Amino acid sequence: MEKQTAVSGIQASGKLHIGNYIGAIKQFVELQDKYKMFAFVADLHAITVPQDPQELRKNTLDAAAIYLACELDPKKATLFIQSHIQEHVELGWILNTMTPLGELERMTQFKEKKESQGQKQGVHAGLLNYPTLMAADILIYRPDTVPVGEDQLQHLELTRTLARKFNSRFGETFKEPRALLKKEGAKIMGLDDPSKKMSKSSLNPNNYIELLDQEAEIRRKIQIAVTDSGKEIKFNPEEKPAVSNLLTIFSLMSGKEIKTLEKEYGGKNYAEFKKDLGNLLIEKLTPIQIAYKKIIKDEKKLLKILADGAKSARAIAQETMKEVKTKIGLL
Repeated sequence: MEKQTAVSGIQASGKLHIGNYIGAIKQFVELQDKYKMFAFVADLHAITVPQDPQELRKNTLDAAAIYLACELDPKKATLFIQSHIQEHVELGWILNTMTPLGELERMTQFKEKKESQGQKQGVHAGLLNYPTLMAADILIYRPDTVPVGEDQLQHLELTRTLARKFNSRFGETFKEPRALLKKEGAKIMGLDDPSKKMSKSSLNPNNYIELLDQEAEIRRKIQIAVTDSGKEIKFNPEEKPAVSNLLTIFSLMSGKEIKTLEKEYGGKNYAEFKKDLGNLLIEKLTPIQIAYKKIIKDEKKLLKILADGAKSARAIAQETMKEVKTKIGLL
């Protein structure tokens, strides 16, 4: 029986952190044996906000190297850079012509970023059209499923809507991919504010732990992470959101159930719990960091892996676009 296809990507902006690892990269690695996996670095999405060219290049290579350091196997999964497949942009434009403006303006992420960025630098069209390019990123490979976080469900629903709309108008072309949502860890919250998602775009570096943070920095960030009133280490997202977030991180990085951790730390204080969490993160991130340093040092080999991945992805993307162009009447 042929494997089903899954597609997902991470943006090449800022530094990748444990939220990215738990909510996305770790899942991609687990899926590569079960699915025909397409994993890409979204550099075109990154430029919806101004980027320093050298920094963007470095972040793109870093993201690809971290994928590999986290054991994404290029022999099992197709790893590539978004901008290396021009068909993403071609299909994105075609989907733009079928997307009502109101649909894009209602996107939660657009409204949030418009509010945070608009006063500083104005809002660019790329920020508004981000979801149609994301839909193209997905539909071009006609996947069965898309691993997503909770914050991307709205975008995926638009993708499904656009697939239906295209199929209804031009004939069966795209699958309507279903969301593959992690039951636990789909949304890791900030260490500085458990009401907001951990984000590499946060202005406060204490919001997240980078996958490449050094030991002392990991311990420091965990030590100063906000906690809740009281001393009990108990999972209760409503009454103890900060401790619940730390328990979720501990559970998903250790493989221990939260109930087990609650028993282990019954009667212990926050300081002991945080010390052990810091040690765990160092233990888990050190092998990734060692592998990353080796991979990033050999840029030629890394670029070859990405070129091979792009070649495989392009073959499928070109086939899809040939059918799309024929159906809509492009010569």
